[in-house]
Amino acid sequence: MIIASVIILIAIFAAAVVLPVNMGLIGFAAALGLGVFGAGMGVKDVLAGFPADLFLTLLGITYLFGIASRNGAIDWLVARTAYALGTHTAFLPALVFVVAGVLTALGAVGPAAVAIVAPIALRFARAHGFSSLMMGLMAVHGAQAGSFSPISIYGGIANKVLERSAIAPDPMFLFWASAAFNAAIAAMIWAVYARRAQTAHTHMPPDAHPTPAPSALDREGWWTLVGLAALATGALVFKVDIGFMALLVIIALSVVAPRTQDGALKLVDWSTILLISGIVIYVSVMEKLGTLDAASQMIGTAGSAALGVLLLCYLAGIVSTFASSTALLGVMIPLAMPLLTGSALSPIGVVTAICIANTIVDTSPFSTNGALIVANSPEAKRPAMLRNLVAYTSIMVIAGPLATWAIFVGLF
Repeated sequence: MIIASVIILIAIFAAAVVLPVNMGLIGFAAALGLGVFGAGMGVKDVLAGFPADLFLTLLGITYLFGIASRNGAIDWLVARTAYALGTHTAFLPALVFVVAGVLTALGAVGPAAVAIVAPIALRFARAHGFSSLMMGLMAVHGAQAGSFSPISIYGGIANKVLERSAIAPDPMFLFWASAAFNAAIAAMIWAVYARRAQTAHTHMPPDAHPTPAPSALDREGWWTLVGLAALATGALVFKVDIGFMALLVIIALSVVAPRTQDGALKLVDWSTILLISGIVIYVSVMEKLGTLDAASQMIGTAGSAALGVLLLCYLAGIVSTFASSTALLGVMIPLAMPLLTGSALSPIGVVTAICIANTIVDTSPFSTNGALIVANSPEAKRPAMLRNLVAYTSIMVIAGPLATWAIFVGLF
């Protein structure tokens, strides 16, 4: 059954690529099929692996962010920040990176942040002579920089998986490590491409302003910004469960700004919730069958626990290039847990290396983030953008896992 469970997991990812079906739905079906008919488990035993705490986190965060996107609060924040730069357009790449990072740090899923920022970033590139590839990469790496904050989707997944594995998480270390790693990559990209930017825009008259003033924000939008601030304060300062806190903010908004609820439930990222829930349930069945222990022991035969972690980092990076980074987080972290038994490796260092290796390849045009960059490019330039993203992501796949492993496993 152990070998069968691995083959089925591979089939799940393959089927999700070929078929227009949510990977989580396939995971649910596979978990029931393998557990009930293959291992003789009861349906309740299979469904016992349902991640109720993670479900609450995903529901609350995506619901609240859907409200913020719908009533214009997020668009206003982006426009306000760009307008504040005035004629200092040389800093637009940094602005794109920071805005995308703030959005994901506040709870937006990576593709949602890139979907908001990418059109603006590529418009800035065309208007001010920056490389479109550079601006697109700034948007994606910015989104990844904030993606492991304690109140974000990725951060919530990683920390909940650690808790379920009986390992104390270190949310702020994971967040700042990912932010610093992606910021370093973004700085190198900026250094390479900034020299190629045209300089005509630097000769604008002092009273010129390249970015139009943002539209006024209505009452509902202002209350939503207050709600986002309350979410961050409650989760980070008072340690309230992030999912529960998000639902409290949503209820409060329904009282003080009832129009924010119009159609908001439709904006909940149900596909991501289904994806994560299905994959986590399937992984829990694999764990009960002993598959994860067997896989870790096999990886451990590579010579050392550290080398086994390196193999996991490369596995995460390669598979994530074509599959869901979100789903892989629920698979790769449990695989690493047995490697930590009896070793001197830092658990949080190992998890950080795997998490970053898993997500820095989201620039791939075969992932949602990379595809958004291609889609927002002018039609005539899309083939070139696709080729450039493939080339860049190939570099990330080769160098990224090794770099994360050397920094967070080798040094810690």
